[in-house]
Amino acid sequence: MTAAACPACVAGAPMAMETANGSGQQFSVPGVHCAACIGQIERGLAHLQGVVSVRVNLSMKRLTVTGPVAADAVLEATQKLGFEIYPLDSAALKVARDDVGRGLLTRLAVSGFAMMNVMLLSVAVWSGAADATRDLFHLISALIALPVIAYAGQPFFSNAWMALRARRLSMDVPISLAIWLAAGSSLYETLHGGEHAYFDAAVALTFFLLIGRYLDHQTRSAARSAAKELTALEVHTATRIKGDHAEEINVSDLCVGDEVSVPAGARVPVDGTLLSDAALMDRSFLTGESAAMQAAYGDSLRAGEVNLAAPVRIRATAVGEDTTLRRMAALVETAENGRNSYTALADKAASLYAPGVHILSFVAFLGWYLATGDLRHAINIAVAVLIITCPCALGLAVPAVSIAAISRLFSAGFLVKHATALERLAEVDHIVFDKTGTLTRPSIVLPEDFSTSERQIAKALAQASYHPLSRAMVRALEDTPAAELTDIQEIAGSGVQAMFGDTIVRLGRGGWLGADFAGLGLRIADAPAHAIEAPEALRTGVTEALAQLDLPAEIMTGDAPAPANALAQLLNLPVTARATPEDKLARLDALKANGAHTLMIGDGLNDTAALASAHASIAPSAALEASRSAADVIVLRDSFADLPLVLRIARATRDLSKQNFTIATIYNVIAVPFAIAGLATPLVAALAMSASSLTVLLNAQRMRYVR
Repeated sequence: MTAAACPACVAGAPMAMETANGSGQQFSVPGVHCAACIGQIERGLAHLQGVVSVRVNLSMKRLTVTGPVAADAVLEATQKLGFEIYPLDSAALKVARDDVGRGLLTRLAVSGFAMMNVMLLSVAVWSGAADATRDLFHLISALIALPVIAYAGQPFFSNAWMALRARRLSMDVPISLAIWLAAGSSLYETLHGGEHAYFDAAVALTFFLLIGRYLDHQTRSAARSAAKELTALEVHTATRIKGDHAEEINVSDLCVGDEVSVPAGARVPVDGTLLSDAALMDRSFLTGESAAMQAAYGDSLRAGEVNLAAPVRIRATAVGEDTTLRRMAALVETAENGRNSYTALADKAASLYAPGVHILSFVAFLGWYLATGDLRHAINIAVAVLIITCPCALGLAVPAVSIAAISRLFSAGFLVKHATALERLAEVDHIVFDKTGTLTRPSIVLPEDFSTSERQIAKALAQASYHPLSRAMVRALEDTPAAELTDIQEIAGSGVQAMFGDTIVRLGRGGWLGADFAGLGLRIADAPAHAIEAPEALRTGVTEALAQLDLPAEIMTGDAPAPANALAQLLNLPVTARATPEDKLARLDALKANGAHTLMIGDGLNDTAALASAHASIAPSAALEASRSAADVIVLRDSFADLPLVLRIARATRDLSKQNFTIATIYNVIAVPFAIAGLATPLVAALAMSASSLTVLLNAQRMRYVR
């Protein structure tokens, strides 16, 4: 056997997604962090037989392979390139194009183009066109504006109709009334030879409001259900043992009591009891425990654990919705629903603003009609009031600031994924950290006297193992070519041995190598073993970040007490060791009950429910897809040094949003009396509304100066 590179920590069962026409297969590749990684994977897989195309999505850490190629071949080839890879079920993910965003952008473009053309026709009218010429220009404006309004205004009209059917008022109700009353009164004036028509105002109103709606959609579109991501990570096929026969079946067909074979490197498909004499399991997926765990006959194994050594057999004790992974997905879904109940600042303003707009407009109409008896004049004033009070500036207030803040954070190495994330981050007053993978990372310190040959041998041996330290070894020797080894064997709980030519080489525990140290070591032939230090390294920037954060913080980890306490002493933070996902949720609930707004920072499956439940949450880019989906913000860089900047920008976002609301309110206080007094036509009202919207947009740009 020849080793070329690293199998990943998890190599699940192949997805049953290949078809005769070569449908796409999707995999999670959390180790991708730059353009070089993308190029390495895409070039490395392009030569596989049957591959039509290979694409890596950096922000989603996702690999898509199209063509009639076996999933096993993709897994093996990607592992040999040194990247962790997890098979995903595309049917479970239900990934679709952003049709809503595309639709809004198309409507925005159409309304903008129409607005410019109607404005050109209006200039001719303002310049003195009269009688038949004026009527012709008004009619042409109507032919342009009315179809555009009917098409481009659909997002507002449909939402307003749904709100009215539910007997409630939303921000879209006055918006829709203003647009249609402006267009309707303008059409009436045009057909009756009136001097004034306001098609330009109606189209401009639609255009500016669509800007706000599109910006708002952009802040929401990155969010994805973490519960669905957890479901996509499940093993979908399993090997059931019946007597002397083995059959490959869907996991959904397994029953309690079935005997299941779990190959080396695969995830356990269901909860069960170990039937083999011993097993070496990686439980970091579920517990955060950094060290591999020994299991003996009769021990309980849970869905999601990874078999690091020889194939084992288990007897299923929980299947389907009863497995650990499904129960965790249920916890996450419940937590997500709780987060979605958070009322955004703009929604709070809308609930108060919409009724007031209708009442004010109706009072203006009724007052002028009773005073003058002129229905057309009363309607024009009511339209002007609706337009001038139309919540365009309010609709832009939060999205404009949010987009500016999101862009500012992205340039600093943070990806904001949830629509209300910045508002919730601004309220944070307590922080809970995970340890392994978040504050710390496994590391390898090679002896200074290691020769080039020893480095190459160590990398080749490490590539053949699923152990976390082996993966850290591969990262430490990233630029070192692997030696050509044969007869590679992994000894459960001990290490890896192989033949380098005629020489036996081994990488593993010192005791197994015949050395007097207990840690990791490398032995070549009969020479003394080299001790290799494997400390748990603090993530870059953690110390700097904690020094700047002025909030109480603590650590909750599924790791053992010894490493947890060591880190706690180093960082001077309280710690809870061996914390389960339920323990973390309970702690967050306790903090919430005491009035705290907690920020959760974690990366593992055991953190997913807590990330979704916390008031706000952050995950590093190397976290599993499910954890990244549950988090509000992703740290794109390796360093945590700029973590305090996220909170500063979040607070600035809240402050600037409130300033924008103040600007919109002052504008209304000044402009509304003019509209009610009949001193502002619908066109003047539209121009005033545009001025307030531009002021809000300019104020949002102050975000770039936040440091």
